Amino acid sequence: MLDRIIGLRRARRRAEEGSKPAPATTEPLQALERRVAELEAMVEGLQDAVHREITRTNRDIEQLRKQVEPGEMSRALNKEARKRGL
Repeated sequence: MLDRIIGLRRARRRAEEGSKPAPATTEPLQALERRVAELEAMVEGLQDAVHREITRTNRDIEQLRKQVEPGEMSRALNKEARKRGL
């Protein structure tokens, strides 16, 4: 009787080992890591582009502010008046 129980347990253990899923390969994980790296590069590129655009916009706004300062506006109007002979 003991031999029969041991035999059944061994058979069950062999069946369980055969039905266990194969260990996951690292290939899907590596694919995800590559994709994350690509996305990080895209985000960094977007951040750089946004920074460049903001810097350019701020520079343009600062130039416009300087042009509309009262002293600068007066000089520009006087220059234009002299140019037109007024």
